[in-house]
Amino acid sequence: MSAESEKFWSTARRQLAAVFRKEVRQTIRDKRVMVLLIVAPLVQTVIFGFAVDFDVDRVPTVLVDQDRSDQSRLHARRLLADQTLRFAGQVGGIPEAEQDLDDGKAAAALIFTPGLASDLASQRPAEVQVLLDGSDPNRAMVASGAVSRYFGEVGERLIRERLEAAGRPAPAQVVLVPRVLYNPRLKSAPYIVPGIAGTLLVIVTTLVTAMGLAREREMGTMEQVMVTPIRPLWLLIGKLLPFLVIGIFDVLLLVAVGSWLFEVPLRGSLLVGAVGVLLYLFSTLGVGLLISTLSQNQQQAFLGGFIFMMPAILLSGVMTPIRGMPGWLQAITWLNPVRHFAEVMRGVLLRGAGFTDLWFQLACLAALGVGVMALAVARFRTQLG
Repeated sequence: MSAESEKFWSTARRQLAAVFRKEVRQTIRDKRVMVLLIVAPLVQTVIFGFAVDFDVDRVPTVLVDQDRSDQSRLHARRLLADQTLRFAGQVGGIPEAEQDLDDGKAAAALIFTPGLASDLASQRPAEVQVLLDGSDPNRAMVASGAVSRYFGEVGERLIRERLEAAGRPAPAQVVLVPRVLYNPRLKSAPYIVPGIAGTLLVIVTTLVTAMGLAREREMGTMEQVMVTPIRPLWLLIGKLLPFLVIGIFDVLLLVAVGSWLFEVPLRGSLLVGAVGVLLYLFSTLGVGLLISTLSQNQQQAFLGGFIFMMPAILLSGVMTPIRGMPGWLQAITWLNPVRHFAEVMRGVLLRGAGFTDLWFQLACLAALGVGVMALAVARFRTQLG
């Protein structure tokens, strides 16, 4: 290396280290920013991990037993035994059950019509009715599925018993044996927590970066720094680097909490996860920088960050599946870095995916990061010039 090159890189390291130390001290000194960067993601992960639960059980159910037979009582006990439906009381008729659903005291009503036992004994079709509160479609579908599955098994068993009693062979039967991979207990937390890491990081890194740079421009400190010999590139890197380090720390903290508190597995390579985190932070920091260049003050930066974050989170597939969105909206999600990062985290943590499995998501993160960062740097240098 020539003396001139060595002098250049020595100067660059000193300038970068000076900006980095200044940003770290300023960030640590501001208690509110430290809470936003470290404490808030931890608290929100715990809250979201417990609060966002797609598991539906203990659906409050009232019973209308108009048959009042041993058969109706037996079926009621069996239906309520697995706790998918929770006994919320017994009423005398359908109008009272409808009133309980209207008042919110129950979400389902199980109705045994008169003559149930006699119809079963005489081999006539028997009727059982269930009323459902459709204002919560997911809960209504689970309750309906539980009742349909139970009485489907009852009907199949009765047919086989009658054929065997008549000396006729029972029909061939196909038995479904499900085997659930990656999340055998079908719990919500292992699916939700990896996605929450992406939503919290986009809030922390994008918003803080945008508001921090906008604050310096608003206070005039950016112009004061620019009269020094520090090059704009090292200034920019030095300002973004602390948030990159904090973002990596937040990811490690969230993964540790998710593994300890919510039993989120770690089946994949840490190297793949680290590459995904770096590429994702490159994208979010670039968005924050771009927003700061479009803002004149902190209020505008906060509003710009909020305008970006809400669609990014809603279109990420963290809370609602992307396949359920309209086709034109699904196409837009390919431009969303939160979507790709959530898929990387779920692939690494739950499925043990490697580079060959996640190369497309990583490539999308890299392309988005380079594109956004290049545009942001170009605007940043134009403003400084």
